[in-house]
Amino acid sequence: MKTIVLASNNNHKIKEFREILKNYEVLSLRDINFTDEIDETGKTFEENAIIKAKTISEYLNSKKLNYIVIADDSGLSVEALNGAPGVYSARYAGNHNDKANRDKLLNELVGKDRKANFTCAIAVCYPNGNCKTYVGKTYGEIANCELGKTDFGYDCIFYSSDLQKTFGEASEEEKNAVSHRGRAIQEMLKDF
Repeated sequence: MKTIVLASNNNHKIKEFREILKNYEVLSLRDINFTDEIDETGKTFEENAIIKAKTISEYLNSKKLNYIVIADDSGLSVEALNGAPGVYSARYAGNHNDKANRDKLLNELVGKDRKANFTCAIAVCYPNGNCKTYVGKTYGEIANCELGKTDFGYDCIFYSSDLQKTFGEASEEEKNAVSHRGRAIQEMLKDF
């Protein structure tokens, strides 16, 4: 089985990648003993994904480990807010508090158009230094209130056009079939 390092310690994201990449061993940053913070200074999802993937690829090379590295950056963009929260989705309310981020977004959208999309950019870096990016998007709108599971990001307020329900109401299989991350991963797998 081929081993891939996912540049993340986010348990939900690791679980999602492992469910989709069943034919690969997916290691987290914890698994490779990487404990430093990676500054996501990019202005786009793709730039941030590349920063993370290259950082981990260089770390692995310094340890003489020849693993493929995958990093993703993703977020929610709302048309009426000129694409916000965008690359700041995880810290939209000033910290990494999902509930605070959702509350801020819902307050800002009172009386506004609620069209939105999730974007996921995945960067894949190979041990030889070559990197490639893949982008997936999914469209919908922001619901008026939280619906379904509230344990991950904006899922419970993102009403999927594909599923006709929020991601919080969807099963993992349903969500993965149409999600921004699932679509980016499917694009990536065409090259594997």
